[in-house]
Amino acid sequence: MTRPTGEQLLMRIFIGEGDRHDGRPLYEALVDLFRKKGVAGATVLRGVAGYGAHSVYHTDKLLRLSADLPLVVEVVDSKEKIDAVMPRDK
Repeated sequence: MTRPTGEQLLMRIFIGEGDRHDGRPLYEALVDLFRKKGVAGATVLRGVAGYGAHSVYHTDKLLRLSADLPLVVEVVDSKEKIDAVMPRDK
């Protein structure tokens, strides 16, 4: 992996804390994939509140503890490198 220089692209992936891939947290699988592919950087941010396609409100407030808080996976690298790790239609 080389240190990025010049203009970089930021990709954001919005998922839920409860999302899984092959039995493990999806955010872990994504970060591992990006690291193995040599992407310059990835960060997982945990939200304190949010809702998605089903409009179910998730929050970290004590009285309404949620097991599926929103997560954002941010990935930074060149457009070419990010395009190379994105899935393709068959």
